[in-house]
Amino acid sequence: MSNQPVVQPVTEPPVTVSAVKPRNLDIAEAQRLAAEGGWPPGASCPFHSGKRTLWAWTVATFFGAGLGKPGPGTWGSVAATLIFTAVAFTLHPAPQTLLGLTLGGIVLSIALGVPAATIAARESGRKDPGFVVIDEVAGVWITLLGAVFHPDWQHIVVALLLFRVFDIFKPFPVGQLEKLPEGWGIVFDDVAAGLYAWAVLLLINHWI
Repeated sequence: MSNQPVVQPVTEPPVTVSAVKPRNLDIAEAQRLAAEGGWPPGASCPFHSGKRTLWAWTVATFFGAGLGKPGPGTWGSVAATLIFTAVAFTLHPAPQTLLGLTLGGIVLSIALGVPAATIAARESGRKDPGFVVIDEVAGVWITLLGAVFHPDWQHIVVALLLFRVFDIFKPFPVGQLEKLPEGWGIVFDDVAAGLYAWAVLLLINHWI
């Protein structure tokens, strides 16, 4: 009779599906989703990178104005309004010059704002981060086009208030423009709100 020990078979524990973590979406997948009509549903998005691109966050927050609380959108709008006011009250440019400077600011804020907002939103993992206020900057400067020939306190304050009203209540099609992909949706709803406010400001210029 053999005295060799009996070797018991070794069984490995089963691998459960719950132990496998779902992968984060990469940038290419994020772009595909955006091209199909926007971000994934929910308040946050799973393809954030955890880093901060300095130029994009600087532009998106308008040099930190968007970090103000409460109401970062109001902080951004006020900051843009103060810049317009400082130029108008200290430099006293001719109306045509002030018009050209304001148009230049609008073009820059949109041209830089769309990619900056896209990058900041991706890196923060949020669809429309509150700290992104370059859209409010573009919108309030569009509204202030109606004040370049009347750059006084009354017109400037009314322009700011009108823009905030349209930005908050978002009449058609302002709200629908938020569905545009990434930075386009972040910026262009405020561009539309600015156009609404500018048109109303032109109408009431006869009374103020």
